[in-house]
Amino acid sequence: MSTTATKSTKNGFATKATKITKHKGILVTFVFFVAIRLSVLCGAAAAQDLAPLRLSLEEARTRAVAASHRLAEARARVAVAEGTVAVREAADRPLVGLSASYTRTNHVTEFVVPAPTGAPRVLYPDAPDNYRTRMSLQWPIYSGGRTDALQRAARAEASAAAADVAAAQADLRLEVTRAFWALVTARASSEVLTQAVSRTRAYLGDVRERFKAGLVPPNEVASAEAQESRQRMLLIEAQNQRSLASADLARLVGVDLLQPIEPTETLESAPASAAPLDSLVAEARAMRDDRRALAQRIEAADHQRAAADAGRRPVLNVTSGYDYARPNPRIFPIAERWNDSWDAGMALTWSLWDGGRTRAEAAQAAGAADAVRQRLAEFDSVLALEVQQRLLEIESGRAAITAADDALRAAGEARRVVGERYRVGVITQTEVLDADVALLQAELDRTRAMAGVRLAEARLARALGR
Repeated sequence: MSTTATKSTKNGFATKATKITKHKGILVTFVFFVAIRLSVLCGAAAAQDLAPLRLSLEEARTRAVAASHRLAEARARVAVAEGTVAVREAADRPLVGLSASYTRTNHVTEFVVPAPTGAPRVLYPDAPDNYRTRMSLQWPIYSGGRTDALQRAARAEASAAAADVAAAQADLRLEVTRAFWALVTARASSEVLTQAVSRTRAYLGDVRERFKAGLVPPNEVASAEAQESRQRMLLIEAQNQRSLASADLARLVGVDLLQPIEPTETLESAPASAAPLDSLVAEARAMRDDRRALAQRIEAADHQRAAADAGRRPVLNVTSGYDYARPNPRIFPIAERWNDSWDAGMALTWSLWDGGRTRAEAAQAAGAADAVRQRLAEFDSVLALEVQQRLLEIESGRAAITAADDALRAAGEARRVVGERYRVGVITQTEVLDADVALLQAELDRTRAMAGVRLAEARLARALGR
């Protein structure tokens, strides 16, 4: 009986523990859901409280340049390169050092000789405490051209780093331009679809009235409702695309992602005359900062090779020093008192054989220079193609805008005529729906064509280094 009671008691405790655990799990889930819901509501409220930020394209570019971490990293690399220049220049200046030391030695037997007067004279005393101070000077006056070559290489690398900053800034401006026109395009598409939804809803109301009057069958009402639903779906997608484009631009300009941005410019642009391809390619080669960075790195690699070749020549240094020690080993006889001494000289070092190290360093620098030269040649070969491609994109985009304008006028007139004919009962609803779709497509095509021209113009400016 006791064993059975014990088992039943244990089972009861287990059941209660299971229920408590289950209730705790439900409570934790509920609290987690409430916390998520509150955070979402707070985020939505914060987004609603933020006033729209009105920006022009140039203002967006300026903000992006100030907020970019990528540019900050590039500027830090410029600071590193300038520090390297300072280090290379300091290697050509004299080095002055000051040192002090104390040494405790073991006791030794003094070396004593008799003096002419008969008194003993200590020539080598027992001085276990040794103090020494020294001021030294070392000045490399000739290094075979190695120091100068390293300085020129460091300056060229610093110039290349500065050109990298300018190139990164140009890339950032292009990225901001792309995000800006993407937002303008999404906003224009949303406006077009909003008007399309309004037209479709008005048409749906008219169809329903006709159905109540017995003038149209039920399938026409269903077709109009399906068309209205599709227009609303496209509008939702366009609004979502607009929110994403706004968040992307907000990230680039350094504001909160929930901050709504209102562009102050439109897609309409005046056509600009294009210069001949040869002059544009020449301008791009002269203005592109990334090309200038490659040229500077070629120069730096050539100077590195010259510095490596300088290892075959001797190095001459001027050295000097001033000692103040107790005892001073340069003063004879050695006495346990403070004495000063100085020295000056020249040291010539010439590496007659280094196992091929200098030759290998020169070959390494020459290989690096050749690699950058090949990269520059590839850059020049692609540059002309890129400029021509951007010109063709602008030309075809403007032609597409002209065609889209004609299509929009034709679709608008067709929609007007079809609407009038439908109201007098001459045509069916299907033709009205087809005319609505054609008008909507023409409006969206014109918006996309204008956005394509704007983006192509920005890419051409980037290709030319403007």
